[in-house]
Amino acid sequence: MNALAARTPLEDSSGGETTRVDELARLRERIARIERTTRTGSDVRLLPAPAGIADALGGGLKAGAAYALDRSMPLLAAMLAGPSRAGTWCAVVGMPELGIEHALEAGIDPERLVLVPHPGERWLGVTAALAEVIGVIALRPGGRVRDGEAVRLAARLRERETVLLAQGDWPGAEAAIAVESMTWTGLGDGHGYLDRGRMTVSVRSRRAAARPTLAAVG
Repeated sequence: MNALAARTPLEDSSGGETTRVDELARLRERIARIERTTRTGSDVRLLPAPAGIADALGGGLKAGAAYALDRSMPLLAAMLAGPSRAGTWCAVVGMPELGIEHALEAGIDPERLVLVPHPGERWLGVTAALAEVIGVIALRPGGRVRDGEAVRLAARLRERETVLLAQGDWPGAEAAIAVESMTWTGLGDGHGYLDRGRMTVSVRSRRAAARPTLAAVG
């Protein structure tokens, strides 16, 4: 910090003195750029995740990272609920079966939810555009994503600190999360309504050992 300040002149090339306010503003901008490009792992912002999954991921969802999920909608809803309750805007792309009613049941705030049920062939472009303004994006890819496309989207996610929850394989995913088993409880013995599910989930992180971690959710 001192070295940076010492190397910042208070005079312009014509010899005239610049205003201290303008100089301090430029200095703050330079410092902010340096801090953004020198973040360490301990400085990474984490978003909420279900308790068992959060433990397996080292505390939560890493801002700017992508995660590969299986096609379980209860798992997806659980992953969205925590960030949504914390005030983060969420988007769901390419999943017409997840509507407002299902979001409410899962604890997702409908006032901070964007639904794009049928993005068509432009699903990747839609996702990239949403990453500019949305904190968590759930995506069911409409086709194979090429490595180059994944790299460009990953850069956008890191820049905007947006989390991507992609159903299916995803290049460079921070972790793969899948439901191993699920049990339901409800009213009555062999009849009535199912009102609560409990999942056993496997979390395989690329930063951890090859063996996946099992976590209980629900």
